[in-house]
Amino acid sequence: MHAVNTTWVLVSAALVLFMTPGLALFYGGMVRSKNVLAVMMNNFVAMGVVTVLWALIAGSLVFGTDVGHGLIGDASLAGLGNLGRGLAGFGPMTVSPLAVVTFQMMFAVITAALISGGTTDRIKFPSFVLFISVWLLLVYVPLAHWVFSPNGWLAHRGVLDFAGGTVVEINSGFSTLAIVLVLGRRRGWPSEGMAPHSVPLSLLGVGILWFGWFGFNAGSALGMNSVAVYAFVNTALAAAAGLLGWLCFERVREDYPTTLGAASGAVAGMVAITPCAGFVQPMAALLIGVLAGVVCAMAVRLKFRLRYDDSLDVLGVHGVGGLLGMILLGLFATRSVNRAGADGLLTGGGFHLLGLESLAAVVTMAFAFGVTWLIATAIDRTIGLRVSPEAESRGLDLSQHAESAYSIGGMGRIGS
Repeated sequence: MHAVNTTWVLVSAALVLFMTPGLALFYGGMVRSKNVLAVMMNNFVAMGVVTVLWALIAGSLVFGTDVGHGLIGDASLAGLGNLGRGLAGFGPMTVSPLAVVTFQMMFAVITAALISGGTTDRIKFPSFVLFISVWLLLVYVPLAHWVFSPNGWLAHRGVLDFAGGTVVEINSGFSTLAIVLVLGRRRGWPSEGMAPHSVPLSLLGVGILWFGWFGFNAGSALGMNSVAVYAFVNTALAAAAGLLGWLCFERVREDYPTTLGAASGAVAGMVAITPCAGFVQPMAALLIGVLAGVVCAMAVRLKFRLRYDDSLDVLGVHGVGGLLGMILLGLFATRSVNRAGADGLLTGGGFHLLGLESLAAVVTMAFAFGVTWLIATAIDRTIGLRVSPEAESRGLDLSQHAESAYSIGGMGRIGS
């Protein structure tokens, strides 16, 4: 075990965990004031529920010994035990296996939290807790084993995904689409105005996300090495280019570049570079970022035409951004950055990698959407997913948590 590498992975794990409160602020600012605490609570409860389930069994099912055909691991690492012998398929390791499993735990936390952005304003709190518990085991765990475990069937075929374009981004986007189709639209959407109540709060959240994303991507090198440096630099470049791409789209299409557009563009750029970060050159990262800013800005506007109510655009930014990143990885990947990677279509590798990345993207979309729809439907038909119309009108902060985000002395709660 190399102390520097292990330290870097642990620091990166802390940065990734810090992204979830950042996400809570980002989401909290974008909802109406009567639902601020509810969406933040759903982010924070993911930190608790996913962490406990990961330690008990989920981490083992991802990184335990494969039980056949690359589909799932066994329970040999349950309770975070037996990690002294290493992780199946990783070979000799220079970083603590427990540190790697803990780092990956943070990925699972924020992926579950991302889904709360699509369901905000109308989902019951107990139903959300049950949903993410079942979803973690039936959707996230299999996908993480397929891609992040060297013994997973997609990884074994040669699919590249540096930090979770499939497992985190496409998965969260298309899982969100499935559950919001079961939930239905918010009351009054899209005719009623539902403007963000605090854009500055969202900007603060994006700043934290940007900071934490360096750990998310560079930490996925699992060591302090040249690949980590590339991932760090590529993350910074793609975020900046995504921000500018989104603003250019707004300026050309709608005349006014917006602060929320700048924030969303930065996130889109970081989403798209996530699978590519440790496999592409910096100039490719710039192009990936600007394309993500434009394409995701277009994608979020489709929900009004297609009439699905993904409240905070998880599909448009994370699902579409992750899909774009996987396809562009098949074009721009180069072994000059990472010898463990492959060359893409535009770097002399032909169509092989592009085909593998496309396969992984399609499989992830289909699996995440299909199984999530089944989970959401089962919960809806038993304990129910959605709050009552009266509770929705009153606001989830009061109806679900008996709290209000804002009050001024004896005046009580303010805003709507």
